[in-house]
Amino acid sequence: MQRRIGTRTFDFAREVAVMAVINRTPDSFFDKGATFALDKAVQAALKAAQDGADWVDIGGVPFGRGPVVTEQEELDRVVPVVAAIAAESDVVISVDTFNANVAEAAIAAGASVINDTSGLFDPQMASKVAKTEATLVLTHSMSPPRAEPPKPEYTDVVREVIQFLRDRITRAHAAGIPDDRIIVDPGHDLNKNTFHSLELTRRLGEVVALGYPTLAAVSNKDFIGETIDRKQGERLEGSLAAAVFCILEGARIVRMHDVPATVAAVHMVEAIYGWRKPAWTIHNMG
Repeated sequence: MQRRIGTRTFDFAREVAVMAVINRTPDSFFDKGATFALDKAVQAALKAAQDGADWVDIGGVPFGRGPVVTEQEELDRVVPVVAAIAAESDVVISVDTFNANVAEAAIAAGASVINDTSGLFDPQMASKVAKTEATLVLTHSMSPPRAEPPKPEYTDVVREVIQFLRDRITRAHAAGIPDDRIIVDPGHDLNKNTFHSLELTRRLGEVVALGYPTLAAVSNKDFIGETIDRKQGERLEGSLAAAVFCILEGARIVRMHDVPATVAAVHMVEAIYGWRKPAWTIHNMG
């Protein structure tokens, strides 16, 4: 479970990576465009790294339905951010995109991970990533990105997610991407209702059993808001609880908006497992 990603090495048998969310979009569901400006996006990424994030995930187009964003617009949003961060920090940079050309340009600019939330919707994605040293995140989703999603129906949501991920892993292998450059994400809330996402969380260990580092992108998702009756912007406690539960089930990367709170929660879990020493020890030490 040791992975070299960018300039950093992760031992996913004994550590959890915190991925910070940085959106260069005017219509992101959480920050509502707070980091849309180039300087704001770069500042937010560098601040996240200072706060303990292991990597930052840059998005130029939301997955959900919304106004059309051209390929050139996405390139203009993403590539300058990646280049600016890479020039200032060794933090791992991932790019949340379903466009293979954007992925290619982002990797050239300094990204080490492509976080494809569409599950290889672009038929060129796997082959273009394979030509580089970048890691690919394979995510379960069913409808085309930016489209009106169908009503999700599953006989067994976890089993069907696993089948989908196995198929995408096979496609990645066929394109030339080795196992040590693959991460899986079950896709909480992507074409799933709250009951589906809760079951996916409860049975996340079955996804982890595929044998790949598992990413849990649960932060501020609607399944949390609906479960604890909290509107957007008031879901931190639920997000942390869901992230910690996913870690206990085997997730080794958590994609979160509130970096300091997440880093503290992750460090506590790592210490309980015996993977991390306490920052200091005075209590009843004599």
